Amino acid sequence: MPLSLSRRSLLGAAPASLAADRIEAKARIEQNAPMRARDPLRITRLETFPVKPRWLFLKIHTNAGITGLGEPILEGRAQTCAAAVQEIEPYLIGKDPRAVVHHWQAIYRHAFYRGGPILTSALSGIDMALWDIKGKALGVPVYELLGGPTRTRVRVYAHAGVNNPDRVREAVRQGFTAFKTGPARRRKYPRYVESQAEVEYAAEKFAEFRKLVGPEIDIGVDFHGAISPALAKVLIKALEPHHPMFIEEPCQAQNHDVMAEIARSTHIPIATGERVFTKWGFREILEKKAAAILQPDLCHAGGITEVRLIAGMAEAYYAAIAPHNPLGPISLAAGIQLAASIPNFLIQEQVSLGEGYLKQPFTVRNGYVNLPSGPGLGIELDENALADKIGHNWKNPESYDEDDSSVVDW
Repeated sequence: MPLSLSRRSLLGAAPASLAADRIEAKARIEQNAPMRARDPLRITRLETFPVKPRWLFLKIHTNAGITGLGEPILEGRAQTCAAAVQEIEPYLIGKDPRAVVHHWQAIYRHAFYRGGPILTSALSGIDMALWDIKGKALGVPVYELLGGPTRTRVRVYAHAGVNNPDRVREAVRQGFTAFKTGPARRRKYPRYVESQAEVEYAAEKFAEFRKLVGPEIDIGVDFHGAISPALAKVLIKALEPHHPMFIEEPCQAQNHDVMAEIARSTHIPIATGERVFTKWGFREILEKKAAAILQPDLCHAGGITEVRLIAGMAEAYYAAIAPHNPLGPISLAAGIQLAASIPNFLIQEQVSLGEGYLKQPFTVRNGYVNLPSGPGLGIELDENALADKIGHNWKNPESYDEDDSSVVDW
């Protein structure tokens, strides 16, 4: 019986025959997936393991043998996040993983004290893994479950220091067409207000970077929230003639009013979001026009479920999404699935394409990676390559001013 019926056959068919045709068509479609829609699927175990250099990977196991991958990590707090996942595990055991949004709501709202970096990071990794399971169960990439692809490939950028031209040239040879760097400085940490010489040094070094790569390459500048608002304005003005792609976290991210003031003082797009959690945190950024580029981290902001909603909010404000990701390849895979499903995607951060972690690492061509065609997140861990990377004790740097030993942001 063919899956497509002519208008004549539809009009002439008896109701019972039509019902039988629909059942058979549905059965044939479902045969392409590893599971039928009503087959029992239950979560049996959550497994976390720290992975060098500073990551935490999650596997959610099911009774059907399907596993989902996620990264429930907050940098420097791997053990804490692992404990948070363990505390959530009793809720998930025995439940159907395919009710992804329902589980997101339950984990977030039943905590009573909602949000914060630990809960949302644990929830984020779990959410990635649940989407991975759902996609694998249905035999389709996650982006197909989010409405289908909005693009055929995803642009990514590399990290590069302003004083490391060899690294920049190598990245260009690898196919990257965009970079992120920090403002050059001679002192290890910036003071609240810097001298004219320091500001000019930062501008000169960025000009050299621009000359090295040319006008066709995009360069974002990350202030890392370590610059005072007063100095940020001065530095941005000095960098403006060299056309940075964006200025990231020009000051500490907690005060969106201050960031909005900085945004109004320059024509360079302001980007922020790596330390903002859930739709409620990003709502304030959008309402106050504090940034034109939102950088939710899929490991912290609430996973694929929540960042998809954040992207929809941003679209209404004509803001772009550039997912933050200084973490591992599972986070990158989740970001690529998200990027494939939203219209206002700009560019994806990455520090690892998965070499030594994935059986099939991502490949950059002309600044882009192709959409994965495999089910779920479209990746598979290389267990043999991972064997010597299990375990780490990475901690956030303790940073002090070299002149007076006061605490400074790193």
